[in-house]
Amino acid sequence: MNIEDNAYICALNRIFGFKPKIGLTLISQLGSAQEIFRLSHKEKAEVLGTHSRFVTEICMKRVEEAAEELHALERQGITFLGYTDENYPRLLQDCDDPPIGLYIRSVSPHKDIFNRSRPISVIGTRDISPYGKEWCERIVAGLAACKEKPCIISGLALGTDICAHRSALENGLPTIAVMATGPEDIYPYRHRSYAERIAATPGCALITDYPPGTPALPVHFLRRNRIIAGLSEATLLIESKIKGGGMMTARLAFSYNRDVYALPGRIDDTMSQGCNLLIREKKAEALTDMSSFINNLRLSPERQFPGNGASHMELTSLYGSRLPDDRIVQMSEILITIRKNRGIMLEDLACSIKTDYRRVAELAGILESDGLIEMDLLQRCFISHKR
Repeated sequence: MNIEDNAYICALNRIFGFKPKIGLTLISQLGSAQEIFRLSHKEKAEVLGTHSRFVTEICMKRVEEAAEELHALERQGITFLGYTDENYPRLLQDCDDPPIGLYIRSVSPHKDIFNRSRPISVIGTRDISPYGKEWCERIVAGLAACKEKPCIISGLALGTDICAHRSALENGLPTIAVMATGPEDIYPYRHRSYAERIAATPGCALITDYPPGTPALPVHFLRRNRIIAGLSEATLLIESKIKGGGMMTARLAFSYNRDVYALPGRIDDTMSQGCNLLIREKKAEALTDMSSFINNLRLSPERQFPGNGASHMELTSLYGSRLPDDRIVQMSEILITIRKNRGIMLEDLACSIKTDYRRVAELAGILESDGLIEMDLLQRCFISHKR
């Protein structure tokens, strides 16, 4: 698709941004975006209605403005992907309200962003608790240990979103940030460094369907959420109150017939009430252990463990290509300690091997996802005997 063709689609995206179904219906009926702008005033009135504001907005001036906009964005490393392009995300096309186009900032071509890795959205509250943060990091680390590396999708917001993006980057997974602003703006500003890192990492991208100059208004986040849900094969809700953006995204994913998972929590914890509600309504499956979660996603460990008594040498052969030796030593210490103290709490495990709790949780999450250890909801650790 050349820049002229893209300009027509881009113009339609600007005109029908909040009502993409109308624009997409016109493309389907007339065969292309160009044909829409070739309609006479009378024809547009017949198709859209005499009093429709879109009748006057569909004009060549909007196409010319779009062409200038695209040339300017190209100099900033921002591209535009129209709905009719062969690289437009298939999963998003399957939804009944996909955006007419997407602005994309990435060092990778479009086909390498949307067609290589299985997309999984990780979403939740901005007021993430230590419990939610820990599990978000452990889950992403566990997914990074799978043979087929999934792409982590979220919204670059405070709390759960940035935790998911950061964990993906730290564990070598591609990640896509769906923004509620124009492509040249980053919100919140404090996440600019992460946004720049995402844009500069192969396979990762910043995307939005909002044109340049769009501010971060509440209504824009609601529209943004449908893209997060639509881009993903599965959606995982980490924490949420009964009402919130995370709940909306999870419900949208359910309406798109996508797999939805929720991290259960205490019944008296307001930050877990949304997750517990979705589970009770049977709109989400409870995430109770990493092994089942990974199996349900049809992912598999990168390499099989030789057994539950893996030695330091065996751990080195398994993880030496992606983990430094000091972490492999700590993994070995974790396994030895669990063997000697069946059911040891994760916090006590960290104290026993004199290692930072966060590091132990991360490494234990990897071992659990690969089936070498098991952890229950109370964070008691056991050697797995399933392999």
